Amino acid sequence: MDQESSAFVADRNLIQALEKKSQQVFCDVDQVLFRQGEAPIGVYILRGGEAALIMTSEAGEVVMFLRAAAGSLLGLPAIIGDEPYTLTAKARKGSDVRFVSREDFDDLMRAEPSLTLNVLKVLATEVRAARMALSEFKAHPSGQTATRNATDCKA
Repeated sequence: MDQESSAFVADRNLIQALEKKSQQVFCDVDQVLFRQGEAPIGVYILRGGEAALIMTSEAGEVVMFLRAAAGSLLGLPAIIGDEPYTLTAKARKGSDVRFVSREDFDDLMRAEPSLTLNVLKVLATEVRAARMALSEFKAHPSGQTATRNATDCKA
């Protein structure tokens, strides 16, 4: 299943607050930001460029392929849930990406509790997008879309 997703796009106030705590990620080449199954170390802000979010089955087949839009927060559910990343995130060469460590994210949420509502909105949007993706998958259970687009993944 291949689609562009604005599900990860966060409120501008949240992005600005996180950017103050962030460090630049250099994307001189295509860059893996995190891998499915890894312990979460932080969140990534896609300020510009392109990023792909990929979910694979235990057999290694691509189940889901999403393109993240500028303004997206990547890895948020893992940080909030303190669970491994459920997707692999890859940023394209030349993308403008920032990283916020788990500690800095937690400190910001404690210092500015009003931002937690914005975080919940991003998570709710992601849940809705995942449910829609599942309904599409059920409509096309052959997985042909996911397999075809896995070879198109350049990010």
